[in-house]
Amino acid sequence: MYNRIPKMDDILKYEKVAKIAEEFDTDYLKSVINECLNDLRGDIKNRISEQDLMEKISNLESEILNKISINKRDRLIPVVNATGTVIHTNLGRSLINKEMSESIDKILLCYSNLEYNLETGKRGLRYSNIEELITAVTGAESAMVVNNNAAAVMLVLSEFAKGKEAIISRGELIEIGGSFRIPEVMKLSGCELVEVGTTNKTHIFDYQNAITENTGVILKVHTSNYKVVGFTVGVSSDELKKVADDNNIILIEDLGSGVLVNLEEYGIAHEPTVQESIKSGIDIVTFSGDKLLGGPQAGIIIGKKEYIDRLRKNQLTRALRVDKITIKLLEEVFKVYYFEKEPAKVIPTLKMITLDENEILCRATKLSEKLNILGYSTEIMEDYSEVGGGSLPTEELKTHVVCVKDDKLSENEIDYKLRHLSYPVVGRIHEGNYILDPRTFVEGDISRIVLAFKEIKEI
Repeated sequence: MYNRIPKMDDILKYEKVAKIAEEFDTDYLKSVINECLNDLRGDIKNRISEQDLMEKISNLESEILNKISINKRDRLIPVVNATGTVIHTNLGRSLINKEMSESIDKILLCYSNLEYNLETGKRGLRYSNIEELITAVTGAESAMVVNNNAAAVMLVLSEFAKGKEAIISRGELIEIGGSFRIPEVMKLSGCELVEVGTTNKTHIFDYQNAITENTGVILKVHTSNYKVVGFTVGVSSDELKKVADDNNIILIEDLGSGVLVNLEEYGIAHEPTVQESIKSGIDIVTFSGDKLLGGPQAGIIIGKKEYIDRLRKNQLTRALRVDKITIKLLEEVFKVYYFEKEPAKVIPTLKMITLDENEILCRATKLSEKLNILGYSTEIMEDYSEVGGGSLPTEELKTHVVCVKDDKLSENEIDYKLRHLSYPVVGRIHEGNYILDPRTFVEGDISRIVLAFKEIKEI
């Protein structure tokens, strides 16, 4: 039966194959054809009937075109986030607004002054394009950026504590997303971890007693992704600063989420701001760009100029540096914090977190009515959204969700079908209900969801 399989040269002469051969690289096209031919050989080996084999051969041209179409599809695609988790790590974390995205076009389509000083006509520093804005907003003396906050912590420890001791409270040895742990990051940087205190209680004397001639830094880590409550004691930044200064030790704080506005003004629990850390005198502060800051993935390092200057010369800096897209997006984000009276109304992440409950109810009602027209059974219920991204873990954001049921589809079937559309919808399942939370909708999402539910009903 193997002699029934068409030869490569003959297949290349098929009308549709010959047409697409003008568009695609020949080697690529041949690799796709070989893949299809190998499938046929495998079928014969598995004793396919001659009738079925001939049918597959007759559909060979269509199969080749289909494989090419699949290979050409976009892998990274937009989805509707209907989970209610604002900073959803699996769905891309923080969003940027339309104006910010439009600023990227100019940088991608044209050359830029990324590392060119227009004043002197000589090579410049890529960080100079955003340093002024970051320092103006945060109050720090100097600033630089690397690719994420874990990298920022590793770089700082590598520069100031490599081969030395780094003191940290046991209650701050956190694990962040993807099982990355602070102790492992510290170990990778080449410093010796010195744990002080206990999980729930660390006193000022714990730090004082741990200081030796080989102490390089004191590291304070904000436990942004969990809370220890009850019988607890911690040491404030102000207290630690005095200890560090008295012993000529550098004090570093990893803030994690990096919030720049007072969230208490919006009825949300207080989260230490970057500005508060700088005011307390901490030497170096690191935080993420894509969490509560509401920007692109980045690790932002701010602090005393003498220390930031040293970091710029560290060989790791080049390996961890960010590209022009990240720098431009950070520029746009920090412009909002610098110029806008209420950044929370402009930064999408903060806008979603502080979204008015009545607006959410309005969205839920509109969506519910449209789904009812399609024949789905819906119910609007009170629920809670999450901030996500390891930020404000105990904060429950009041919301109104749409629970959807169908006579023919279970909640798991609805979920599966919606996730496999060309524009996927990602909701959540709870107690037998498929749930859509309008808090995390962006413009056009209600229409997209309605079309998605219409499509899965016809599948």
